[in-house]
Amino acid sequence: MSSHSFALPPSAKLSAPPSPPAPAGRGDRPERGGAPARVVLLTGPSGSGKTSLAARSGLPVLNLDDFYKDGTDPTLPQLADGGGADWDSPLSWDAGAAVAAIEALCRTGRSDVPVYDIAASARVGGSELDLGGSGLFIAEGIFAADVIAACRAAGVLADALCLRGRPSTTFRRRLVRDLREGRKSAPYLVRRGLRLMRGERAVVARHTALGAYACAGPEALARIVAARAAGVPGAPVRS
Repeated sequence: MSSHSFALPPSAKLSAPPSPPAPAGRGDRPERGGAPARVVLLTGPSGSGKTSLAARSGLPVLNLDDFYKDGTDPTLPQLADGGGADWDSPLSWDAGAAVAAIEALCRTGRSDVPVYDIAASARVGGSELDLGGSGLFIAEGIFAADVIAACRAAGVLADALCLRGRPSTTFRRRLVRDLREGRKSAPYLVRRGLRLMRGERAVVARHTALGAYACAGPEALARIVAARAAGVPGAPVRS
């Protein structure tokens, strides 16, 4: 989903009165008093516990998986073995649309976001995410590290965290979740799970190279709680 900017229509007559400004808190400023909100980017291998940790934080959450490309998109990367689209590649995801939504949330406190059905490999609708006046929110997903630089450049980054655990534990958690939700066929999920387990340490290394701080769930939650209490980063994010 792209970010849209709205302009007032041109006046039909020179004598037409100017349109009134947007009410405070409903236009270009968050409702919390004009200060922009900030984002904690939460990443990590698939199945590492990002979604559950984000829910435990009590903060508004932007689900970055909703910015996947449709399965019919001709730009989707393909697996080298011919097994179909490579959904674990950042190229399967619309980073530009995700950054636009993050910036809109930080600037105005709300954003239109897509709703994606992983089983159907398609966007099936949309919704509005409203921060409700919160000065901090979480954007979580396996590609969150890929937008660290853009969020830092925009001045909206509070922290960037990568959940790290045992690859075997992540494998089991991911497989149980994906089978329960019917995300893909069972043979595909097993093959994908084994491939991801073998490459999990490389995924974490890539995320940290992009600027995320790797840690276990309890430490990540503590940093988020500290950031929420202080209204500032829980700790500096490494460049």
